[in-house]
Amino acid sequence: MVEELPQAEDAIAACADTAIWALSEGELIAALDTVHRIEQRLASVKLAVIRELDGRGTATTHGASSTAVWLRERLRLTIPAARRLVDLAAVLDTGSPGVRHALAGGHITMEQARVIADTVDTVRTAAGPEAADKSLGVLVEWAGHFDPTLLRKLSTRILDHVAPDIADAAAEAALDAEARRATRDRHLTVSTLADGRLRLTGILDSETAGLLRAAIDPISAPSGPDDQRTPGQRRHDALSDVCRLALRTGELPEHGGDPAQVVVTTSYDGLIRQLGSGALDTGLHLTPEAVRRLACDAAILPAVLSGAGQPLDLGRQRRLISGPLRRALVLRDRGCAFPGCDRPPRWCDAHHIEHWADGGDTSLTNAVLLCGHHHRHLHHSDWTVRLTGDGHPEFVPPAWLDPKQLPRRNHYHRRT
Repeated sequence: MVEELPQAEDAIAACADTAIWALSEGELIAALDTVHRIEQRLASVKLAVIRELDGRGTATTHGASSTAVWLRERLRLTIPAARRLVDLAAVLDTGSPGVRHALAGGHITMEQARVIADTVDTVRTAAGPEAADKSLGVLVEWAGHFDPTLLRKLSTRILDHVAPDIADAAAEAALDAEARRATRDRHLTVSTLADGRLRLTGILDSETAGLLRAAIDPISAPSGPDDQRTPGQRRHDALSDVCRLALRTGELPEHGGDPAQVVVTTSYDGLIRQLGSGALDTGLHLTPEAVRRLACDAAILPAVLSGAGQPLDLGRQRRLISGPLRRALVLRDRGCAFPGCDRPPRWCDAHHIEHWADGGDTSLTNAVLLCGHHHRHLHHSDWTVRLTGDGHPEFVPPAWLDPKQLPRRNHYHRRT
């Protein structure tokens, strides 16, 4: 029963105080096996809870754009980890109950459960429910011996074991299913590190992988015998060159009414004297050398700051927030200002705090940067937004969500 989870938590907490050093090697191994089995059983409960919350739309109720984003904020997970939980919860809910029972029994891990669920679904489509039930038993047995990666490889020939008469014909169907999984699993995650650099992770489908290879392979080879860059550094620089080329074409979609561009903030005197550092609109600080290099390669887009480092109000009396006014807004908000959102500026719209139709002017003091989801959410919910004395936006939740209606701020974007 879910109601008994607090007691289970207390029991596990008590185990943490055990004198592990006093246990024999056999006892330690037995303890490891038991802890691992409990982890998988708890995982099955966790996935069931996540599936129910997802079905109820809890994330939307709390102002998040998806259950994965809500889990990131609630459980302090990365977006990829949260998305995997949501996806696996859905797969286990709609797939074979035998996979859920195997996970709940501690016989398989969550990663193995994903492989088995995908394979059983493929077998059911190709050979029917009886063969699917047989494949489940075989795969669970294999899971006791093989890790998820090897289990995935072995599963491609599961029909040889459970339905050999149709194995060859089903191999083509399995390839089609694998292509569908590749389409489902494709993603690219851009994570900001503590120092402002970006970490790229993801999975590309075969077509996109081919496009990437075709784009960067010709320019990621060593430039000569004296090229000391590692292969990874050369691929990094090749990707940078491809991005520069795309920006120069002028054919990328506009963002907030402006062409796609890199905005660097620096002082005019510092630039002239070749001493001033700068900052990108993403918040990453640049060395004077990098500023000068970008200045040679792109038009300078000036941003005038006050003595306290705040962008000056440009006072544009028009309905559309674009051009210099949008750049000032990006410098202030750094991205979607809604609490808990990490969407960057280029994914955001400029929102009038007091609507234009209600007499609100188009100025920095009447604007806030919001991603598309939170822009819509603010227009169709009881949340309100206002600027505080320090010039930054804060959001007041509706009373039904927070009876005290304590103002909230976004802490994902650095304030400098």
